[in-house]
Amino acid sequence: MAPGWMQILLVAVVAILLFGGRGRISSIMGDMAKGIGAFRKGLKDEETKPADKDDLLNITPKKDETKSSS
Repeated sequence: MAPGWMQILLVAVVAILLFGGRGRISSIMGDMAKGIGAFRKGLKDEETKPADKDDLLNITPKKDETKSSS
């Protein structure tokens, strides 16, 4: 069964959207690589930064002393 003109048109439109212009796929992949590199650099910077006691937040709940233990 041969493809119809609508199927050929659809494939052509998808090909133009993906590969048309200034190499959109390569620019998208380049942007993704830059983002991954920035993410890794941020993780590395975060690991080497020492934590101060002022930066830490105590989230431990206080004991409720109004209840009596039986």
